[in-house]
Amino acid sequence: MQHLVDTNNFSDQQIQNLLSDAKNFKAQRPSQLLRDKLLITLFFEPSTRTRSSFEVAAKRLGAAVVHLDPSKSSSSKGESLEDTFANLCAMEPDGVIIRHTNNDTPKILADMQITSVINAGAGNYAHPTQALLDLFTLIEHFDGDIKGKTLAIVGDIVSSRVASSGIRLFTRMGMNVVLVAPKPFMPESNLPQYESLDDIIDNVDVIMSLRAQLERHDTPHFNDYDAYAKQYCINHNRLGDREILILHPGPVMRNIDISDEILADPRCKVLTQVKNGVFMRMAILKLLLLDS
Repeated sequence: MQHLVDTNNFSDQQIQNLLSDAKNFKAQRPSQLLRDKLLITLFFEPSTRTRSSFEVAAKRLGAAVVHLDPSKSSSSKGESLEDTFANLCAMEPDGVIIRHTNNDTPKILADMQITSVINAGAGNYAHPTQALLDLFTLIEHFDGDIKGKTLAIVGDIVSSRVASSGIRLFTRMGMNVVLVAPKPFMPESNLPQYESLDDIIDNVDVIMSLRAQLERHDTPHFNDYDAYAKQYCINHNRLGDREILILHPGPVMRNIDISDEILADPRCKVLTQVKNGVFMRMAILKLLLLDS
């Protein structure tokens, strides 16, 4: 039984297989590979893209999907998460897709070894399927040649599970990652760190913008989002005509994270990321439910 708690659960060969399967699924709709499989989604935090993407991916492969709303489950009556999980697994699903506020929850459930656990985002530490779909988008854009490319992550990095998972995967794949953020938004890291994007923009191939999560900081560095946007919004004045790929995991705060004009620019691949997310999650489900 294999799980996806973070991308380090997959070998290099498995990641290459995922990229190949995602590419094939994008080129041609597959047969109902998972027509006899059942998945349960269990989201303790709000989600639009990730939950919908998993459901679309599962249904395109023929799997049945049951969504459990934790606010209406026995966990709201005092049942422990482990007992809720065990009771769901007694119904013999082939996998449980979980999002949770705590970093350790997916691993705790995976260690119970009842069914495959897929981490759909946990705390500020891991969002492995986002990292993998972003890798697929990068591989696709650069025709497979990403080794040595420089990617700048810009924004509230310390609060971002997307950044955390992405850093581990992108550096593993041979990319150079630099961090751009005000000091309160910067995690402890050995990676190069900058407070101004202007200091590095001429040396990057990719910018990954993140949502400015001012609400997560007890002592805000900025008085409001406008003040943040003046320094960190990816706009035409800042980007110019540089051939830099622009990514964002969503949700995008327009004209704070990325300007309207850049969101409409062909260099921006936000909607491509969403599209590719379905194909990568199809590949992940195939790997975990059929190939493991």
